[in-house]
Amino acid sequence: MKRRQFLHQSTQAALASALLPLAANALPAAGPTPGNLASPAQPASQPLDKDLDLSERTIAELQTYLQGGKGNSRNLCQQYLDRIEAMNKKGPAINAVIELNPDALTIADTLDKERKAGKLRGPLHGIPVLIKDNIDTGDQMQTTAGALAMAGHHAAKDSFVAQRLRAAGAIILGKTNLSEWANFRSTHSASGWSSRGGQTHNPYVLDRTPSGSSAGSGAAAAASLCAAAVGTETNGSIVSPSSCNGLVGLKPTVGLVSRTGIIPISATQDTAGPMARTVRDAALLLGALAGPDPADSATKTAPTNKKAIDYTALLRPDALKGRKLGVEKGHLASQTAAGELLRQAVAVLKAQGATLVEVDVRGATQSIGDSEYSVLLYEFKDGLNKYLAQTQAPVKTLADVIAFNKANAAKAMPFFQQETLEAAEKTDGLSSEKYKADLRKVVDTSRQALDTAFKMEGGLAAIVAITTGPAACIDLVNGEYGTGPGYSSAAAMAGYPHLTVPMGYVHGLPVGLSFVGAPYKEAEVLALGYAYEQATKHRQAPTFQAVVG
Repeated sequence: MKRRQFLHQSTQAALASALLPLAANALPAAGPTPGNLASPAQPASQPLDKDLDLSERTIAELQTYLQGGKGNSRNLCQQYLDRIEAMNKKGPAINAVIELNPDALTIADTLDKERKAGKLRGPLHGIPVLIKDNIDTGDQMQTTAGALAMAGHHAAKDSFVAQRLRAAGAIILGKTNLSEWANFRSTHSASGWSSRGGQTHNPYVLDRTPSGSSAGSGAAAAASLCAAAVGTETNGSIVSPSSCNGLVGLKPTVGLVSRTGIIPISATQDTAGPMARTVRDAALLLGALAGPDPADSATKTAPTNKKAIDYTALLRPDALKGRKLGVEKGHLASQTAAGELLRQAVAVLKAQGATLVEVDVRGATQSIGDSEYSVLLYEFKDGLNKYLAQTQAPVKTLADVIAFNKANAAKAMPFFQQETLEAAEKTDGLSSEKYKADLRKVVDTSRQALDTAFKMEGGLAAIVAITTGPAACIDLVNGEYGTGPGYSSAAAMAGYPHLTVPMGYVHGLPVGLSFVGAPYKEAEVLALGYAYEQATKHRQAPTFQAVVG
């Protein structure tokens, strides 16, 4: 199998009116209409601040709005709900949100009361966020991984990530669409499509893929349907949609963020992480997500989970000065538009005081071949069966999922099949010698390649590369295709942190710059990305064009 990134300014009324003609040119959403997309029908406690333009607002700006007496969290939530109403199914119809939280305004009221009483939970207090629909919430929302086979499933309790968000004062406004089963259903899938949610569109150019599998989180955050979003990644599913949607995305070190209550693919590679419009916002969200979880053994050994970390502490414009970075040599020589953007980025990094040396991590990991895919097949079956056994989901095993899809093929599989699910079902358990051998090969080879690079020239702070090429056209017939070099695999297989920051545009389509760091060096990697972000300011709001041109 070819390895691919399978896991990979107006008021709202004026905006909806201006963009309505584009909806006719957008691809129609496939599949049934997502449930519960009506805004919670509760009257606002006071008139909304019509002067607040939510587009591109940072968390700090929203906190200033909340603290300055101009508005409160209920009003802020209502304005985001209005924006979702104007843009998710109407207007540009990006179809990023699969379900809204009917309790959002009630939660906002509680947080407003706490604010008035002088109790603030932290920088996310009263801030609306969206999370991916493979993350459990013990409320009225479903958790389905976008699959019709899981429709109607309500988790008994919050995932650890949802618990952390609520404890930090964030308001979970709703859930985002995704590539079904986190893009682990078919080798010919279209990123951002699910049988429950239909097709999500890239807000920069609507006929282009938002990339997967955290497609809805990427499109929603890019279109300012939330302050920030949470995605999950096994291989590329945070960084690729972040790159294609002009976002800052961080795949943390595996073990920094708990996976308990998240529909799994791989026990060795899965992680949740932040997707935001600025590095500082991503750092703030990471601070809320990270923490030790007794139910996830991977978090017990994380050195940074022994105490709370302020991931904004090192964010300085001069953080690149005197730092030594590696740059992926094949990407640097790439004769693509993305390659030219990388060469421009390297010039900026040097101008900011960094020294760069060439590395060849991609070459050092080529021998892994299909072993990663093999590991994921084994771990997906094992992990999903364990997850389903603990739930009241309508399907209890991977075999049940496969059978449901066959029985409901017209709705569940109208465009592509489920050969990945079927291949996973054929695996014979984690005690298999093949699984153990493939796992050793994947982990040892990827970590050795990265560790060797990090030790070059007296030590590298990070490795930079092209995150992925510009977004391809949505192709429900032939599935996803590549548009240039990408860089998710090594960090994903090794479990190391991977940050992407906007690097520029190709015909209006965003491309990200990757910063891959050593384990648990998120604060340092964020600092490097922040310095690059401040030097370039590449992030631009999407314009919702129908096609490139």
